[in-house]
Amino acid sequence: MTKFFGTDGVRGIANSELTPELAFKLGRFGGYVLTKHANERPKVLIGRDTRISGQMLEGALVAGLLSIGAEAMRLGVITTPGVAYLTKALGAQAGVMISASHNPVEDNGIKFFGPDGFKLSDDEEAEIEELLNQDTDDLPRPVGKDLGIVSDYFEGSQKYLQFLKQTVDEEFTGIHVALDCANGSTSSLATYLYADLYADLDADVSTMGASPNGLNINDGVGSTHPEALAAFVQEKGANVGLAFDGDGDRLIAVDEKGQIIDGDQIMYICAKYLKQEGLLKKNTVVSTVMSNLGFHKGLEALGINSVQTAVGDRYVVEEMKANGFNLGGEQSGHIIFLDHNTTGDGLLTGLQLINIMKIANKPLSELAAEMKKYPQKLVNVKVTDKYHVLENEKIKSVIDEVEREMAGNGRVLVRPSGTEPLVRVMVEAQTAEDCSRFVSRIAGAVEAEMGLRE
Repeated sequence: MTKFFGTDGVRGIANSELTPELAFKLGRFGGYVLTKHANERPKVLIGRDTRISGQMLEGALVAGLLSIGAEAMRLGVITTPGVAYLTKALGAQAGVMISASHNPVEDNGIKFFGPDGFKLSDDEEAEIEELLNQDTDDLPRPVGKDLGIVSDYFEGSQKYLQFLKQTVDEEFTGIHVALDCANGSTSSLATYLYADLYADLDADVSTMGASPNGLNINDGVGSTHPEALAAFVQEKGANVGLAFDGDGDRLIAVDEKGQIIDGDQIMYICAKYLKQEGLLKKNTVVSTVMSNLGFHKGLEALGINSVQTAVGDRYVVEEMKANGFNLGGEQSGHIIFLDHNTTGDGLLTGLQLINIMKIANKPLSELAAEMKKYPQKLVNVKVTDKYHVLENEKIKSVIDEVEREMAGNGRVLVRPSGTEPLVRVMVEAQTAEDCSRFVSRIAGAVEAEMGLRE
């Protein structure tokens, strides 16, 4: 049985792995699973990022949806959280985003949202997978007036921007914002949000990475290359920089000194503010096992609880939904404000961050400095069996030795890669020298015991 869905939809090289034929089937089978209980013609929203392959995959996906009698409402270029928000706000039966997020241009992906705006459950994905793996297609084929139709709802972007604007009430007067839109989905939206919708707030805006041509998405810009924005902030003398990824669900910030502020630091700043305002539900923040030790120690000093999940924003959201938490995210910049939206939202996070800067009347550097960030080093080791490394007694012994030396002032994480024959060895310690020393010792043990000989 072929496995199509990963941790964030179906992804692959466009027109090679993720073909129009597969996109058609995803539209047909995914549309059927998500709309089969609709009492009338179901509505499915479709958004895409700026990749050259987006229109090809959109056309195939739409054809699949029409073949099961759905109305496919095209949103055009929009962010992933924009699709999630509009799916719920418009009462649609499903939403689909065509994007490979921060991946290079040759990749693309298709991810689904249910009527509640959340990503699909494992059971729903399994049902679609089962249909994709069948040799025959026995789904209904409506004809005549029951065939699906296509409509354009490009004004959905403005509805989404109006929603974003309503999540803050501070005037941004005097805040010079530098935006890096990764030549992706936020290229027009971020500019409109800060320059047009906030014209009455007198926000100064400088923009880079906002000229998509179908081929330059994430190319040396965006949240995976924040050093470009760091230089831009310094050049423009901006108070804050906001770097989005290709589909706009991540944010990495830059302070007025050109220092990069990652997702852990952003979550810390937001958690402190929400606690002060009595808005942090159950006094808890959800993060993944990759969050920095300094993040957890910082929350502890504030009297805030933290819960950790596996790597992946879907696991963060699942934990938040299950236990009634309203703030969570990843070091990579997926920040989820569950009181506002159902998924990570870079534009929303940027607004909340600047709102806090205005209320606190402090520069971003000062807000971020309140959390001590421990030096971190990651080494990848090719191994013969990535799933049983931690069962090796010699490797376990070395890890135990390192943890005893750390005496609670560091952290070790050894985990298998989700996509490659690698084990990732990550160490955090009080100094960069300790990081290098400890990670070398553990990685050396992994390589000696289970390393892949080439």
